[in-house]
Amino acid sequence: MGVLDWLGLREAADDPEMKRLKGEVETLSFRLEESYEQLSRMFSEDASWQKLGEQTERDLTPEGRKQATQICRVMAIANPLIARAIAVRTGYIHGNGGIGVQAADGKESGTQDVNSVLQAFLDDPGNRAAFTGHQAHEEWEKRLATDGNVYAILFTNPQTGFVRVRTLDSLEVTDIITNPQDASEPWFYRRDYEETTIGERTSRVTTRQKTVWYPALGYTPTRRMPVIDGNPVDWSAAVHHTAVNKVGKYGLGDAFPAIPWARAYTGFLDDWAKLTKALARIAWKLSGKRSTAQQARAALNGLPEAGGVVGMDPNTQLEAVPKTGATIDAESGRPLATMVASAFGVPVTTLLSDPGQTGARAVAETLNQPTRLTMQGRRDVAQETYRAILNHVIDQAVLAPQGPLKGGIKVDPYTQRQEVVLGNDDDRTITFTWPDLDDVDVAVITKAIVDADATGKLPPLTTMRLLLRALGERDVDETLEQWTDDDGNFIDPTTSAGDAAVAAFERGEDPAEAIKKQ
Repeated sequence: MGVLDWLGLREAADDPEMKRLKGEVETLSFRLEESYEQLSRMFSEDASWQKLGEQTERDLTPEGRKQATQICRVMAIANPLIARAIAVRTGYIHGNGGIGVQAADGKESGTQDVNSVLQAFLDDPGNRAAFTGHQAHEEWEKRLATDGNVYAILFTNPQTGFVRVRTLDSLEVTDIITNPQDASEPWFYRRDYEETTIGERTSRVTTRQKTVWYPALGYTPTRRMPVIDGNPVDWSAAVHHTAVNKVGKYGLGDAFPAIPWARAYTGFLDDWAKLTKALARIAWKLSGKRSTAQQARAALNGLPEAGGVVGMDPNTQLEAVPKTGATIDAESGRPLATMVASAFGVPVTTLLSDPGQTGARAVAETLNQPTRLTMQGRRDVAQETYRAILNHVIDQAVLAPQGPLKGGIKVDPYTQRQEVVLGNDDDRTITFTWPDLDDVDVAVITKAIVDADATGKLPPLTTMRLLLRALGERDVDETLEQWTDDDGNFIDPTTSAGDAAVAAFERGEDPAEAIKKQ
């Protein structure tokens, strides 16, 4: 026994109580280390989320949105993958004729010719160039892909009520004021832009910075303030904002999440091309004694073109360099392209224009349903924009002193908002038609329409409209107008002039006019 044991300062080694306490201390120490590591991981994850949140806030500042928009615009031009994705989306949504609009034509008793007002707006050359034409639709979809925002500004003639539509550059819209009690209801849009003018006398070009506020479409307060923060408010125009991938008050382009993956795929193909080029420079391996090999190498270098002959001694060997293990399959970068396709909601087989190489016919068919629903959703976005703008066109045609439509204003009993009404509620009904997203055989559609018409339940005009749509007629309304009389009655192309005259006489109309229609 030692001195410490004799003094009672050290327990005996075989004391069971000491062993138990020692085990508990080790267990608690292990649990403490585990808790510390878990806490460290939690702090690390919180820090990562905090950095991600800070990065998101930085990206969504006015300067961050401007930079993101500019990058997406450049990539939409310079990167084939992004350009292809936008083109595919545009073709799905606006291709094969685009959206069709139909409203009451005034030929039924008690209705007004709302359709002529809408068609005049849609067919106006300026409106077609800026908003309603096919090229404008392509630009619309491209802006949603790169900017995430489309600002349509509407100018109204105060006398006639005719509406002109143009679009604002999203980089010029720097602020949106919303309802303090409802952030989803915009009130004003701030536009900062450079105005360029040419002097009438000096013919000199001058540029100055301007700031203007525009009211949101549908915002009609009783008191119209002339200025906001010292800048004028232009009440002669109204702005309609269409946003996708919305965060807060602004949208974000579809191309934004695809940019890193498009760059990665481009870098992969660039590296693959460099490797292939490097491997192509060494096609043969020459082995043998030094002097003999040097002579053979000189002979090979002197060959002017492929298919030449070289003479070597038996101790020199010439063999092709094996490519096993030295190449990288270009399809290895396909997952990178898949990420780009996912960002745009299109099949990767369609994006790469390669549906027949990697299984892909069946894969493409499988992806048709999600793609169809995605594109139909984007069509609905465009349709809602058209509905809001066309309703504004109808309102202005009623409110203007020389407007072509007659109506009044009533207050909604629930929302207490003023609404423009026509004499017949059906006059405001706007029907939108789109080409089918599915590639359906025309013969199948035609047979279905003919079978439906054979039931005798469809009006002739409806049957003819469906047939014209199925056959791909672009201007259905203009064609139908050629086969209707002044009262909107259908003129059967197979009816003879005599039958038409008799039918007109029985209706109390002029038979001569009916014959002219024939």
